[in-house]
Amino acid sequence: MMDTLTRPLAVVTGASKGIGYELARQFAQNGFDLLITSTGASINEAAQSCEKLGAKVETVQADLATFDGVETLYSRIKATGRPVDAIAINAGVGVGGEFARETDLQDELNLINLNVVSSVHLAKRVVKDMVERGKGRILFTSSIAALLPGPFEAVYAASKAFLRSFSEGLRNELKDTGVTVTALMPGPTDTDFFHRADMDDTVVGSSQNDDPAEVAKQGFEALMAGKNEIIAGSLMTKIQGAVSKVLPEPLRAELHSKLTEPGSANK
Repeated sequence: MMDTLTRPLAVVTGASKGIGYELARQFAQNGFDLLITSTGASINEAAQSCEKLGAKVETVQADLATFDGVETLYSRIKATGRPVDAIAINAGVGVGGEFARETDLQDELNLINLNVVSSVHLAKRVVKDMVERGKGRILFTSSIAALLPGPFEAVYAASKAFLRSFSEGLRNELKDTGVTVTALMPGPTDTDFFHRADMDDTVVGSSQNDDPAEVAKQGFEALMAGKNEIIAGSLMTKIQGAVSKVLPEPLRAELHSKLTEPGSANK
């Protein structure tokens, strides 16, 4: 078995559950040591799971929706004394409901801080180190929602569109540096995302969704292959993603609203 002098190091944010947890397990299964983070103590359970797969794992509890939280994580990264071979910038949150009359402004500002601001902040810190080294892989968890307007989760969909665009722009800038950037674009996935976003009564929130382990596996393989992006999940998700790229935006918005409108699961 490789020791810490030869094993690569991966960082995964939002790793206590869902896609982030499964991404951490993918790295562990494929010979990486890990530094993983989330806001709560459940990150320690995720660490134990990854350690059983042979990885050395360090944990950080930090709120990445804050400037200090990101700086705390980066300080811990530097304290390892090891280069980051790969980072999955995955932490994110959703907010469901009608923007004008239902959702809370503070919730949406927190979403922007976590999904957008912290992703830029952390990438800014880590990518400089990777470029200096001439090697590294960056994975941003975007979403299939990045491909279309998102009625009833308008701020969330916009945040994921930002991440996809940011990923593509950064990838082009880094094309001659040895650093690759990949956007992971899952469809609806079987995690607690929809419950936390108050979307249990929507069609998408109450449907049978994709397996997060399969989404993470596809994302990991795309990252290691140096791909630009991947629509990850079931065949149906991939078809929906392909169709979303060609339909007119007003039609895409209308189709999306059928899935995310509050109470739509009961109609």
